[in-house]
Amino acid sequence: MKGSYQIVVSNANIRYDFTIKRNITIIKGDSATGKTTLVEMVREFYESGADSGIDLRCERPCRTLGGRDWKLLLTSIHETIVFIDEDNAFLPTVEFAEAIRNSDNYYVLVTREGLPNLPYSVEEIYGIRQSGKYAGLKPVFNEFYHIYGEAASHIMPIRPKQIIT
Repeated sequence: MKGSYQIVVSNANIRYDFTIKRNITIIKGDSATGKTTLVEMVREFYESGADSGIDLRCERPCRTLGGRDWKLLLTSIHETIVFIDEDNAFLPTVEFAEAIRNSDNYYVLVTREGLPNLPYSVEEIYGIRQSGKYAGLKPVFNEFYHIYGEAASHIMPIRPKQIIT
């Protein structure tokens, strides 16, 4: 897969609308910001489709990966955007890094820990920010924001006192 893909995941209460541009996208952030909710919504849509009450729009198929059989499942997934939550022990392993390096999928990885075995861009590390809540009656819109990189510099200007190389 090449290029960027817009993904819109929503239900009656919440909406995620974001674009991924590279084969590995990292979502970081504190507890209760909606990271796991996003992965669960993708999983529910994949398993139940429209019956889940979730709307998922993307020009590529989206699904989740997890559990003990991750390696076996991954061999059958192609040209797909794969979401993986941080509760999977295989995420930081060398074995996982090698498996996705040889894959034709894009990956959205939810994790708070570093993944030194993976070659990802700092410009593809995001957090989730809620843009509004209306007494639970209207949708909550969550937006992604850059944590590092050029796009984040206008949000949080970085003025280092010292640079060590």
